[in-house]
Amino acid sequence: MISAPASLLLLGLLILALAVLVFAIEWRLLGYAFRQIGVPPRYMFGVLFLSLVGAHVNLPVAAIPVERLLPPQAVTVFGRTYLVPPAHVEDTTVVALNVGGALVPLMVSLYLFARSRLRGRMLLGIAVVAVVIHRFAQIVPGVGIAVPMVVPPLAAAVVAMVLAFRGAPPVAYVAGSMGALIGADLANLSHIEGLAAPVVSIGGAGTFDGVFLTGIIAALLAIAVRGGRRQDPGKTSTPASVVSPA
Repeated sequence: MISAPASLLLLGLLILALAVLVFAIEWRLLGYAFRQIGVPPRYMFGVLFLSLVGAHVNLPVAAIPVERLLPPQAVTVFGRTYLVPPAHVEDTTVVALNVGGALVPLMVSLYLFARSRLRGRMLLGIAVVAVVIHRFAQIVPGVGIAVPMVVPPLAAAVVAMVLAFRGAPPVAYVAGSMGALIGADLANLSHIEGLAAPVVSIGGAGTFDGVFLTGIIAALLAIAVRGGRRQDPGKTSTPASVVSPA
């Protein structure tokens, strides 16, 4: 017979093992995704680490005086529950930049854009995706801006396949991640005072999931474009026709 403390210990170990397994799967999946869109292996660890861990890191960039702030509470939108954080400064909304949902996608997108020969299509893709996402974005008092998590990756996938079939993976990533940030967060900055939110995180809350899934969709597009051909895990699989030489 197993005692109660032993049962709790086994349950804790099981939960820890499941957490490690989920993290490992996310790590491998994201690693494959970033290889497919053209991120060099030497930058892979830093990009992966900042993408996963940085989702919980917000860098304050501004403070905006507001008339009121909502107290801590749970808000459900698009099937997800968000927690309104406690106020750090009274009657002030702190505008922050999420590392995993904004800073990392911005840096990766700039890298891909600088090396790509499809810059015009990337810009057009960003514009189209931003318009689509802006129509779906919903202002959530106390939290910020929320978007259905499937909209950015699906919009990016369709736009990338139409604009650049063989160059779809990097175009999908850039259009999806930047389109999500512009259409959801930046285009709604004028509504910050009415949100009554203690913290408004650009790339956080309801935007991070869409940006995260966009990278996964970009990898799946790479598989589709290349006919599911298996690649050497140690090699970057960016087509020469899409990314110019360093």
